[in-house]
Amino acid sequence: MTVEEFRDLIRPIAAIILGKPLEAQLAEEMNHRFPADSPTFRAIEGACRQAIKAGWMCSEGGDGRRFGRVIEAGPLTSGLSVDVVDLDDTSGPHHRHPTGEICLIMPQSSAARFDGHGAGWCVFEPGSAHTPTVTEGRALVLYMLPEGRIEFSE
Repeated sequence: MTVEEFRDLIRPIAAIILGKPLEAQLAEEMNHRFPADSPTFRAIEGACRQAIKAGWMCSEGGDGRRFGRVIEAGPLTSGLSVDVVDLDDTSGPHHRHPTGEICLIMPQSSAARFDGHGAGWCVFEPGSAHTPTVTEGRALVLYMLPEGRIEFSE
């Protein structure tokens, strides 16, 4: 799995998101189109695992919290950046989403939850903020940011 192959895997997902309001309805649509047991969900999860093992994804941070930007926002991803975090019963830094955030939660422990969500998609509206937290185990979280915009408070 290369960065280019990973980007090609994400491109159709990004195209679906393009132009839609970042709100709960989008999360519902994404969970309907690409549920946790779908081939697309499994392909993305498998690609993330391969890329982490290869060392080019989640290459920053330390035990319990690894992270990294995988793709900068641009036309090939409909203006979305793509980051992936690997959290194990821990929290990341508090931040704000000026343009919103679309997350794909991939539990690596069966009971793992990201901000209270299990496997699947969640959407944070523009202007929202949170301290991203994984409880009850380990999860990979892929998140897409319109224009790559994020504002860290810590």
